[in-house]
Amino acid sequence: MAKKITLLGSTGSIGTQSLDVARMHGYEIFGLAANRQVAVLERQIAEFHPRYVAVVDPAAYAALDAALSGTANPPKLLKGPEGLRALAAMDGPDIVLNAVVGVAGLPASLAAIESGHDLALANKESLVTGGHLVTDAVKKQGVKLLPVDSEHSAIFQCLQDTNAAKTLEKILLTASGGPFFGLKADALAGKKKEDALKHPNWSMGAKITIDSASLMNKGLELIEAVWLFGLPPEKIQIVVQRESVIHSAVQFADHSVIAQMGVPDMRIPIQYALTWPERLPSPAPELDFAALHSLSFDVADEETFRCLAACKKAITKGGLGPCAGNGANEEAVRLFLEDKIGFLDIGRLVEGVVDADSYGGSYTLADVYACDAMARSYVRNHI
Repeated sequence: MAKKITLLGSTGSIGTQSLDVARMHGYEIFGLAANRQVAVLERQIAEFHPRYVAVVDPAAYAALDAALSGTANPPKLLKGPEGLRALAAMDGPDIVLNAVVGVAGLPASLAAIESGHDLALANKESLVTGGHLVTDAVKKQGVKLLPVDSEHSAIFQCLQDTNAAKTLEKILLTASGGPFFGLKADALAGKKKEDALKHPNWSMGAKITIDSASLMNKGLELIEAVWLFGLPPEKIQIVVQRESVIHSAVQFADHSVIAQMGVPDMRIPIQYALTWPERLPSPAPELDFAALHSLSFDVADEETFRCLAACKKAITKGGLGPCAGNGANEEAVRLFLEDKIGFLDIGRLVEGVVDADSYGGSYTLADVYACDAMARSYVRNHI
């Protein structure tokens, strides 16, 4: 029988590519959720006929409600962040795929897990801001947490041998280097959003593309890898792989290395999360080795790209350190996209908030919200 999927964040880059996979394999879409892209959501509803749709933005909810008025068999609409959480928790789907952007995805991840759903996780901020909350809930409920990020999916795939995790020595987490690879601070000072949004390999949303340019995305992925695979940060090495063909690799006790390769197409890791442990034909093209003349490797420049250094500090501090860094970054990226701060200010502000406190100790979901608000306030007060 075809799987039933609830897709959170359906109008974004990951969401639309997830629907490519669903379309190819005839999966039923039980529920969709989005923030405010009403026109895209209308088209998705017309094609996939979900039973439930959650819209976070109140004005977008009202617009969609009006647009669907009088149509045959419209979905039941759910409103606001509480509607997003309710949809994530709802009985019916075989799996919930969380592709919401930012810390807003954490409550939905927890709602899905605590309701007994397997979770395909594209919202890296769930683990960055609430790592122990998510992993504790997964253990308590006995559900599967399946990574969707291409790098974490690659690591997950390399560890499918039941004995692999026992001898795992190091993770080689790859990075494209983004559009500014090789540049130093003086060359980055005048970069604008138009420059930062030109990723050399991947087609992604604006926020994650800026994060790739600053290497914040790789810092967040390092934190996520700590939670997913149980290695300390010093056992996770960032390797720049400019072609984005090797998506990550693992090294074992005997120093053998296994890597996962493929074209830079997010539909491959999305599909693996949805079909695991099976592999099915994919809508992504195959890797053409005849055209692949070389693969290049380098190291990440933490001295220039301070976001990556800040994330390493944050996960080493533990507790709410990663949450603070993430909140500062979300606010700083918003201001950069509005042309209110410079590109280098992003790293300065993220590192500043991480350095501002020790952040250790346990925390609750309420503490995550408070820390996130504090970090955003720190950014606004230090521009």
